[in-house]
Amino acid sequence: MKKLPLLLLLIIALGISFGAGLLTGKNQVVCRVCQPEQIDFSLFWEAYETLQSRFVDPEKIDTQKIIYGAIEGMVKSLEDPYTIFLSPEETKKFKEDISGRFEGIGIEIGKKDEQLQVIAPLEGTPAKTAGLKAGDKILQIDDTPTIDLSIDEAVNLIRGPKGTKVVLTIFREGLKAPKEVEITRDVIEIPSMSWELKDISENDKIAYIKIYQFSEKAGFDFAVAVREILNSPANKIVLDLRNNPGGYLEISQEIAGWFLEQGNTVVIEDFGGKQDQRVYQSQGNSRLLQYPMTIIINEGTASASEILAGALRDNRGIKIIGEKSYGKGSIQELEELKGGSVLKITVAKWLTPNGELITGKGLEPDIKIEVSPEDLNGESDPQLDKAIEILKEIR
Repeated sequence: MKKLPLLLLLIIALGISFGAGLLTGKNQVVCRVCQPEQIDFSLFWEAYETLQSRFVDPEKIDTQKIIYGAIEGMVKSLEDPYTIFLSPEETKKFKEDISGRFEGIGIEIGKKDEQLQVIAPLEGTPAKTAGLKAGDKILQIDDTPTIDLSIDEAVNLIRGPKGTKVVLTIFREGLKAPKEVEITRDVIEIPSMSWELKDISENDKIAYIKIYQFSEKAGFDFAVAVREILNSPANKIVLDLRNNPGGYLEISQEIAGWFLEQGNTVVIEDFGGKQDQRVYQSQGNSRLLQYPMTIIINEGTASASEILAGALRDNRGIKIIGEKSYGKGSIQELEELKGGSVLKITVAKWLTPNGELITGKGLEPDIKIEVSPEDLNGESDPQLDKAIEILKEIR
């Protein structure tokens, strides 16, 4: 019985200690997976609890939206326009995009010098019909200025149901002032590629191949086209990558395998010193290796299309005609998160086989040929004409 007060004191002391620890843990949540650097999340919880207790319209508080918003803010702090967080709804839209079918106007957009702009209007879409061009700066979407918008936010404003309209305020070189372009949204079904035989002369039967994007089905479509080309009179190739905004790196690598010797370097993935560089090599059957070629690019040529053009130039010395490409030399991977959301994260920058960094610079053409407004209005194509002219000289 004499030991009972001591036991009670011990129980009380343990209770106080546990309670203090619980309060401390609540006020200072530490990320244990971030060792050796510890991150204090107590400010986040303080802000969250203040909103819960003080916000005038508590029915507007959606915990899930708060979590998504916090993640979006964390990602935006990296100031990389290609690293983005996608909610489950946005993930669904993204998967529709890469499948080649969605509702909108049909443009690929990006940021250059912090300005939202058109990378490329996609073939056969309302954006192309309305006259949007690669390099157009998008100043406003309907009534919303774009100055502080992320790429993802801009896409959500531009996309919409078939039959509805969106007004883009754009500016391009040669315009005296910004202009408004009204575009009616439609179902966008983007072909991956097309080809046709240009019967120039007895010695010049040219397969003119245009790749619109490196989508999921582009590899299969290209394989079908190769069989047709091999069974045709074609003896030379023009590869048109203009206004191709890119797509899957692996599809670009797969298509490169038709043109290169097996084992040639297609692209070098550089992780900024975090791990060893990764080299992607051609793995195809090289069936188009013997065909003399030229390549056409412009400022709408980006990402995976720049990879293919750089690989063919560096490995085979193929001439590139046109204008400097866009310069998107980074690689993104998708990390699936809980609840169907996705983190699209820049994991590396890529180099051409000769070690050239493309980010922010683009590929310089071997022969620079610009297309004037008069060329476009007259439906002439001096870049294609030059590509064919060079091939005619090759015997």
